[in-house]
Amino acid sequence: MLSYIIRRTLYAIPILIGVNILTFVLFFVINSPDDMARAHLGDKYITEEDIDNWKIQKGYDKPLFINSSESGFDKFSETIFFNNSLKLFVFDFGQADDGRNITADIKQRMWPSLAFALPNFIVGLVINICVALLVIMFRGTKLDQTAVAIFVSLLSISYLFYIIVGQYFFAKTWKLVPISGYLPSEPWKFLILPILIGVISGIGQGARLYRTFFLEEAGKDYARTARAKGVTEIQLLFKHILPNALIPILTGVVVVIPILFMGALVMESFFGIPGLGSYMLDAIRSQDFAIVRSMVFIGSVLYIIGLILTDISYTWADPRVRLS
Repeated sequence: MLSYIIRRTLYAIPILIGVNILTFVLFFVINSPDDMARAHLGDKYITEEDIDNWKIQKGYDKPLFINSSESGFDKFSETIFFNNSLKLFVFDFGQADDGRNITADIKQRMWPSLAFALPNFIVGLVINICVALLVIMFRGTKLDQTAVAIFVSLLSISYLFYIIVGQYFFAKTWKLVPISGYLPSEPWKFLILPILIGVISGIGQGARLYRTFFLEEAGKDYARTARAKGVTEIQLLFKHILPNALIPILTGVVVVIPILFMGALVMESFFGIPGLGSYMLDAIRSQDFAIVRSMVFIGSVLYIIGLILTDISYTWADPRVRLS
């Protein structure tokens, strides 16, 4: 198992390097430092001197890859690529355009994001699997057809609709919970409504997807053989169909787990949760390229971790994968 994990980790290193180079090209080649300066300072009433001063303050006045005016290692270290890209590999994110420490901001904001994302993910996963199993027990009946129609209807409703309706009834009309905000001392009071909305809005997609997985397994030969031997439907679902459907379920589930760290952009913004999702969105609005670049890199690292966890979970669900 250890050699398997090491091999998968080594496969991920070139991917991370490629993502880092691509991110650098998007930020500093296609969108040059001069363009960044104009976007940050505004297009009106700025001079070339203002642009040069801004680039000097942010360290964007150096060459991109090779500094021909330097010698030795400084020829590569005194460049924008080294100072703003390679340092990300040691998780040195530097400072935002307004002078804040990005690493400190991330450490502070990750907890509200996790406080919302983890319960939303776990509760939603359990409910979706249970609903899908319940529907499969009555497959081909009117209950199954009605459930599929409900799943499609839930999928057709905009995510914002759930947020607006939830805030209007639960917070504004019935005053059961605050409409927005967050307190570390009482997080549940502010998170219960976002979590409820997140779970309900995800039932349509999740339960319908898991129903498809279970339905495919229910029609295979081993399921028909088990029924012929007198295995009850409940035993068939939990002892045979559910374990054999773990591979496709894990494909979508495990990859999502590290991304939970990044938070939910829309949900955190609407409910005033000071997490990483709103942090990223605020950086995009203010065109703070240092924060956006750091968050993109973290997202890439977490996604690669998710892929590795997916591979490891495959070996747990199906040991035959270890031989591939």
